[in-house]
Amino acid sequence: MDQKKLYRTIETVASEKCKSDKDLLIMIVQQIVNNDSVGVTGGRLWELIPQQQHYKLLYQAGNVEKIDENHVQKISDFPYFAEVAEERTILADETDEVLIQKGILRYSASGVGEKIKVNGTKYYKYLIAVNSEEINEKLRYTLNILATALTSKLKERQLAHTQKNLIDGIDKAKQIQKSILPEHAVDFHKYDIFGVAVPAEILGGDFFDYLSIGAHGDRLGIVVGDAASKGFGAAAEAMYISGAVRMACEFEIKISPLMYRMNMLVNKIFSDDKFATMFYGELSNDKKGLFLYANAGHNPPFFYKKRKNEIITLDPTGPLLGPAPHSKYETDSVNFEDGDVLVIYSDGIVEAANNKYDLYSEERLQKALIANVDKSSKEIAQLILQDVMHFSTSDSQYQDDKTLVVIKRKEKNESV
Repeated sequence: MDQKKLYRTIETVASEKCKSDKDLLIMIVQQIVNNDSVGVTGGRLWELIPQQQHYKLLYQAGNVEKIDENHVQKISDFPYFAEVAEERTILADETDEVLIQKGILRYSASGVGEKIKVNGTKYYKYLIAVNSEEINEKLRYTLNILATALTSKLKERQLAHTQKNLIDGIDKAKQIQKSILPEHAVDFHKYDIFGVAVPAEILGGDFFDYLSIGAHGDRLGIVVGDAASKGFGAAAEAMYISGAVRMACEFEIKISPLMYRMNMLVNKIFSDDKFATMFYGELSNDKKGLFLYANAGHNPPFFYKKRKNEIITLDPTGPLLGPAPHSKYETDSVNFEDGDVLVIYSDGIVEAANNKYDLYSEERLQKALIANVDKSSKEIAQLILQDVMHFSTSDSQYQDDKTLVVIKRKEKNESV
């Protein structure tokens, strides 16, 4: 299941009114077990009881033999509880004899909520453990996103009655954010590039940047990112990641290690409910138009091949930044020919909604791209953005930051 769609699905379910955090988490466990796309056969919810130094079973569901409702697991007997606090989600063989007798031999456990210190070690307040026929890295990534969304929702509930909008410093923060965005247009060898970011609120979580790499600027890095939150939090995360990428490029780090370091930084610096998507690519003066890239859970950019009159997608080469430390990111590539166009965009473009709650969608974006491929990158970006704005309604609750970067390889005798 698509990582970001799973996050939004959980957010939607979690937005329903529940009397308590426990009721919310029980409802989510039910949804996980009943969702065929997740592939879970059984699930359990555990709560940490700090005074007793154990986890207590709160709820269980699925096609597995039921455990005694009063069953507890002492944290001193199971070292993996501390491991969950470090990794968020673990895959392991069951060691609890009671659970083994119930047929639970292998499981995945994810930490949710705040971390509580017991005897000097931090543990998650809640654990969601699931059984599946396939306990693998794909399931771990899926549960990481789920746990991230739930932790975010629990924090929202805690702050719901006390949170106030901060007014002081908004104008200054807005100016700071504007200052880190580059000039819209860049002319690099045979490439015509134009980017634009339109925040949904005063401050936004989208960002893009152009990075001159090498002593002579013989390569150009293009980065587009989306911090998955709103307001100050999103703006702070976006500015941090953007600055970190810019600093890393000064050392000419290769793309895969660069993405690995960005993921570790986001995981370490920001709270458990924060994550970001990011697309990073590099252009050079290569005669064959080589474009190297990595995609950390970002919306797959559309690459229009003029000679074939077709669009291909540059799909993720690794997970979102933040939830899963030590993740690996592959580097992939495409080759630009004259007249080819690459459109990198954030989800605020394709998820812009009209008054009927229809989304602009990837299909409409592709049609808008094809209709304007013979124009300059600036015209393509502006016409797509105009089409999105015309389609959507400004008062829709589904509006999000909108970012577009268009890269076009110039054709012979083409002037920009």
